Amino acid sequence: MIATLDWLALEVKYLDRASTFYRDHLDLETVGEGSDEVALAVGDTDLVLRRPTTLPRGGLHTHYALSIPATEYDAWYDRLAETFDLDEHTFGSARSLYFYDTEGNCVELGESEAAGTGVLGVFEVVLEVADLDRAEAFYTALGMDVMDRGSERRRVRLDAGPFALELWEPQLGIADARGGVHVDCGFGVENPEAALERVEDRVSTTERIEEGIRVRDPDGHYLTFV
Repeated sequence: MIATLDWLALEVKYLDRASTFYRDHLDLETVGEGSDEVALAVGDTDLVLRRPTTLPRGGLHTHYALSIPATEYDAWYDRLAETFDLDEHTFGSARSLYFYDTEGNCVELGESEAAGTGVLGVFEVVLEVADLDRAEAFYTALGMDVMDRGSERRRVRLDAGPFALELWEPQLGIADARGGVHVDCGFGVENPEAALERVEDRVSTTERIEEGIRVRDPDGHYLTFV
């Protein structure tokens, strides 16, 4: 159902400081800039840094994961370790490193076998939810499939197509990461109206905007079907 993750928005106090962080430490390029937000390219996804001047706001303390080529992992680790106290974990045969940006978002860089160089894309986004069963029902209605469930803590990992969506009840995860609140995402779908029909009885607001159809899920996260 979800073909692309078009954007992930993060709330920042100071655009200059936050955008400099991502340009300097992750080599992200600016693809859009305004008075209250800056968009940086992460593969096919825009990472939007947004000041809290309107709705939707960007997400707070959002944990999200970016893929890097496995051949570059050691170089990224050595480079970032000069500045950050990195937390490293292994999942199967793949390694990931964790550190925090200027706004308290937990950034993960994970090994990928995909071709390319630098940061390749977003492969995971974590949302905080109040009721895990309700949130799971909402997102599976959009066509996402359950990949696994937490055995030690309340979480569900969903296959959202081009990325994984994790739903966490309030908690601290790996590297003391937290799920994001009032996160704003753009989902590329084949038919925005059809996507809306799947969840129309579950959303708290619906708005037709230039980009597509924006809804607010039961936990206050904004999704735009584009």
